[in-house]
Amino acid sequence: MASDDLNAPLGQDKPKKLSKLPKLPIGAPQLVAGLFGLTGLFVLAWAALVSDPLGGEPVAIIAAKPDAATTAKPEGVGGNAHARYDGPPQGQATVQVPAPPPAGSGQTITIIDGSSGARREVVLAPGNGEASTPAAAKPVVDPKLLEATRHGAVPKVAPDGSKPSAAFARPRPLSAAQKDLPRIAIIVGSVGISASGTADALSKLPASVSFALSPFGADLDKLAARARGENHEILLQVPMEPFDYPDNDPGPQTLLTSLTGDQNIDRLQWLMSRFQGYVGLMSVMGSRFSTSQQALTPVLREASKRGLMYVDDGASTRTVAPQLAGSMSLPFVKANVVLDAVPTPAEIDRALARLETAARDNGSAVGLAGAQPATIARIAEWAQKLEARGFVLVPVSMVAAKPKSS
Repeated sequence: MASDDLNAPLGQDKPKKLSKLPKLPIGAPQLVAGLFGLTGLFVLAWAALVSDPLGGEPVAIIAAKPDAATTAKPEGVGGNAHARYDGPPQGQATVQVPAPPPAGSGQTITIIDGSSGARREVVLAPGNGEASTPAAAKPVVDPKLLEATRHGAVPKVAPDGSKPSAAFARPRPLSAAQKDLPRIAIIVGSVGISASGTADALSKLPASVSFALSPFGADLDKLAARARGENHEILLQVPMEPFDYPDNDPGPQTLLTSLTGDQNIDRLQWLMSRFQGYVGLMSVMGSRFSTSQQALTPVLREASKRGLMYVDDGASTRTVAPQLAGSMSLPFVKANVVLDAVPTPAEIDRALARLETAARDNGSAVGLAGAQPATIARIAEWAQKLEARGFVLVPVSMVAAKPKSS
């Protein structure tokens, strides 16, 4: 190190400061605002000059060999016609024929029991008019009793006045002595949901027991045909809104008090198209719906118009169905006792005893049960000795209140 370096004062050899940068004519905020303005002008120019209906969304383009069915031009339409179907002209009704689903396909739904929280998965099989079952295998129902709707065929009164409630009834012949006995009707519901329960119901229960088929069951046309072939009367279960809906959910197409009358009728027609051959409709749950005159009136009017009977499942003691049915000349009956509310053999036997008491007091009574093997076993055993105790077991049509006009 040189001696001069030691004696030199510190800081004498600092580099000279650079000259200051020239001052810009605008400040930083104005510069940022200008950049945003240029960006906005660019976006507006792009929107005006570039044809991009997807608005810049990512697009993947693949090559596909066109199908002859999809490339064929509609009759009388030029090559520039679009392929989208926008529905029929306003006011024009059509009957839609759904395309056949893949073999074994079906919508899976969840039915939730609000009292227990139990969840039940049900595969929704295609119903009437849906081409999963060969047409030749479907049961024959007199076309005069059917009307085409956008959902499929639904019941109607025939031109000669024949009604489904009479055409599909299976009345039991009664002797002179039996005619004076108290009548009991048993309806086993949810048939078609449980395979074991359905099999037991068909094999173990006498013909006078009526079946209520769930619209969410499988092979409903075949099941209805077999039940009718063994002289069981059948009903269509109609899911209706309970007070705790949707925590307690009867399933898809549930009739709701929040819908208009036309909307509920459209849902009802979907339900009615699931299979054919039933004498009437039976409510499911419906503790709220059945107490609303505004909601229930269009439904019962539709049932009466189509020549059906109506069964109230007794979900609510405040149901307005009896009064409405009487004013519409609609065959009607209400369930008196739920037989398996507590599904133990002892409780089912007690419920059957209450049913006998109700029949003795009123001349007739209706018991409602689910298609469960344990329940069916108790009913089958009880029915064997019923007449010895002074009662007669009859199908549901033989206890329904008939219209005054008939």
